[in-house]
Amino acid sequence: MLRPLENIFDESEYPDLLVGLGDPDDAAVWRIDDKRALVVTTDFFTPVVDTPYEYGAIAAANSLSDIYAMGAAPFLALNVAAFPPDLPAGFLSEILRGGAEKARQAGVVVVGGHTIQDKEPKYGLIALGFVHPEQVMTKGGARPGDILVLSKPLGFGATTTAIKQAKAVQEDIDEVITWMTRLNKNAAALAVEFAVRGATDITGFSLLGHAWEMASASGVGMRFEQQKIPFTSGAWRYAQQYIFPGGASDNRLYYSPHITFERKLEEYEEMLLFDPQTSGGLLLSVAPDKVESMSSRARQIGQSLWVVGEVVEGNTIVVI
Repeated sequence: MLRPLENIFDESEYPDLLVGLGDPDDAAVWRIDDKRALVVTTDFFTPVVDTPYEYGAIAAANSLSDIYAMGAAPFLALNVAAFPPDLPAGFLSEILRGGAEKARQAGVVVVGGHTIQDKEPKYGLIALGFVHPEQVMTKGGARPGDILVLSKPLGFGATTTAIKQAKAVQEDIDEVITWMTRLNKNAAALAVEFAVRGATDITGFSLLGHAWEMASASGVGMRFEQQKIPFTSGAWRYAQQYIFPGGASDNRLYYSPHITFERKLEEYEEMLLFDPQTSGGLLLSVAPDKVESMSSRARQIGQSLWVVGEVVEGNTIVVI
C-alpha cells in the first residue's frame, strides 16, 4: 500500500527531520535548534473497555506513550474523534473528559481537535513534545550487551477481549484499567536520566513484534527469559480459554519467522507473547552497568521495572 509513496519525500531534502522517513519509529522528530527537537505523533482506536471515562483516559495515555518512547516530554495535544450520532451526549463528554484529565496529569494542554460521525466510536490524540536532540531514544538504539527492561506487565489484549465477551471478572478489569491508564512519564524520565538510547512502547504489535522492530532497526538479536516476563493477574486464565484479540493471531503469523522458542510452549503461552497491548509499557535497552542503579531509582519513585532479557549479536529473537 505504501510502496507507491516511497519516492515522494526524499530524506536528504529534510536535514532537520531526525526521525521520520528512515527506519520506522514511534514518532517523528524535527530539530528546531541545537537544544530542542519537536516530537509529533498521533494514535486513536475503538473502545477497549465499557466505561467512557476510562476509555478516554486510556486512549490519551496510549497516544502520549509514543512521545515518551522517544525520550520526550509532551506539552500539547489535539483530540481526534469519531462518534455515532446516536451515542448519548453524556458518553461523549465523559470520553473527552477522560482524555483531557489524563493529558492534564501529563502536563499537556488539549487545545481542540476534530470530530466526525462514524458507526463506531474512535478516540485519540495528536500529541507534540520536546526533546534534546542528543537525548532522543529510538528503536535503533539497542546494542549487544544491553539489558532489556519492561515497565508494564503484559496481558492487556486478552483481558480486554474477555471484557468484550463478558467473561472478565471485575478485579481483573480494575487491574488492567489501572495499568492502561498509567502514563509512561516516569519510565521515560528514568530512561533519560540513565542515558538510554534504545526504546519503544509495547502496543498493538505485541512484545515480540515490537521487540523485533527494535532488533531489526538496531541490527541486533534479543533473548527473552519467559519466566521473567510479567503478566496481569487474569492473563493466563483468559489465555488458557483462548480469549485473544484477532491481532494476536496476525502478530504471530507475521513475526513468527523471526522468533525462535528454545523449548516447545503451549500455544496459549506463545500467544500471550504476541498479545496486542493498549497503552503498554516501555521496552528499554539499558547499558548493563546502569541497570542496578536504574532499578534502585525506580523503586524510590514507585516505578515498576522488570528485567526480561538481553540484547545479543545476531538477527533473531530467542525466547528461553
